Amino acid sequence: MSRPSRADAERNRLRVLEVAEELFAERGDAVQMAEVARAAGVGVGTVYRHFPHRQALVEAVAEQRFVKILAFVEQHCLPDPDTHQALVRFLTHVGEVHEQGRGLSGVIEAGFGSTAPRGEVGGALLAVGETLVRRGRTDGALRDDVTVADLYMTVGAVAILSRDAIGDWRRFVDITLDGLRPR
Repeated sequence: MSRPSRADAERNRLRVLEVAEELFAERGDAVQMAEVARAAGVGVGTVYRHFPHRQALVEAVAEQRFVKILAFVEQHCLPDPDTHQALVRFLTHVGEVHEQGRGLSGVIEAGFGSTAPRGEVGGALLAVGETLVRRGRTDGALRDDVTVADLYMTVGAVAILSRDAIGDWRRFVDITLDGLRPR
């Protein structure tokens, strides 16, 4: 019996990740590996070959989510010469991701104790945040004392507010960014 080609294996892996992300977003922690396999159109062995346990699948889906957020910031926020608008777009995107993927956020938090990015993608997100903060302090969109930690504290708050449907997270973005502007 021949083994699938590397291209087929990678396609299957990506399909499993895509389906797992959708299922976790819809149903949260109730999703089982066999359901992911069925929905992805692969055998459960294929899922376990790529992700030896459920935690590995959750970790890969979480990383994929952060990679997509990073790509959004790099493509749609960093190029915007209006730093205030870039920050609004960034925070709005984070809010929308968590609002639309509430179940996935819960799965990530249950598995890791936090929905904060880690590893290489976490470092890359920190770097783009530093770029936006530095730019904002230079062009007057942000006060001189604003730090990247302040930005990511705001990102975390937006994630929690939108994920848990606590009030109007979009209004929170406006109020917070207004408070971070120079007086």
